[in-house]
Amino acid sequence: MLIPILIVVAIGLVCAGILTIASKVFFVPVDETFARLRAELPGANCGACGYAGCDDYANALAEDKSVSCTKCPVGGAAVADKLAEVLGVEAGAEEKKVAVVMCNGTTDAAKKLMDYDGLKTCAAAKQFFGGVNQCPYGCIALGDCVRACEYDAIEVVNGVAMVNRDNCVACGMCAKACPNSIIRISTAKNKVMVQCKSKAKGADTRKACSNGCIGCKQCEKVCKFDSVHVEDNLAYIDPDKCKNCGMCAKVCPTGAINNLRLQKGLSAEIQPGPKLEIPKMTPPKKEAPKAAPKAEETKPAAEAPKAEETKPAAEAPKAEETMPAAEAPKAEETKA
Repeated sequence: MLIPILIVVAIGLVCAGILTIASKVFFVPVDETFARLRAELPGANCGACGYAGCDDYANALAEDKSVSCTKCPVGGAAVADKLAEVLGVEAGAEEKKVAVVMCNGTTDAAKKLMDYDGLKTCAAAKQFFGGVNQCPYGCIALGDCVRACEYDAIEVVNGVAMVNRDNCVACGMCAKACPNSIIRISTAKNKVMVQCKSKAKGADTRKACSNGCIGCKQCEKVCKFDSVHVEDNLAYIDPDKCKNCGMCAKVCPTGAINNLRLQKGLSAEIQPGPKLEIPKMTPPKKEAPKAAPKAEETKPAAEAPKAEETKPAAEAPKAEETMPAAEAPKAEETKA
């Protein structure tokens, strides 16, 4: 009895020795600077900083101190200051960025293509004739961006997605979720924006949406700072040159260009109107507890009748009917 115990102990000691040696041979030194930087990052792994994730960004900071500490939009200035403190450099300043929805195709403006009764996601509707509206470039308004946002910064109001600039951290998750790519990240200082992405001809755009850009170039002519240009039937505002004067928005005949400076008392794009209630996508794991009680209730109900009904019905007839019927006739005929 003692020998097996000694064998097991010996095997354990040998394995422990092998693991100890392997840990020393294959040891990878951890950069303490990287570990401290990674601890300060929020861990969102959104990629808005331009790197693959928080680990990649922390590694870039640790290897090259010239990399800006202000690239994390989720952490903002607070995280930038902590990163700079770890590196022993100045954080500097970076302009706040927000998501911008390049569509103003509200319920009243956008013409419906069909009544869609399929899966209530923008990605699914996009596969069916390009969406629910006649304009294939605009907001489908089924809330994929809302589900992707973790900061409650975007809503579907009056048939189009709108951004709350106070809550937005410019993580870019809404832009990634949009199948029509109508959401982009821009500096928050720019209050004048083109809310259209249609590159169709002016006549075709007006047929699909009354708020769409028709490429008339009136905005381009009135701009004194050379910041507005029309290319492929669509106006574009250069955020570096724009002074937020709003002249282009005043002369726009369709309302494709909007000036947020005129929205007094509002710090966001979100306008009053009917909001679409969009439930968050629940992971499959949360449905597992609901299925467990059903399994417990159905199993006893299914097993009990089988055990009580089938066994007596199968054994009783065979014992009473077949045995007497086979023996009694043979005994009476042979005796006679």
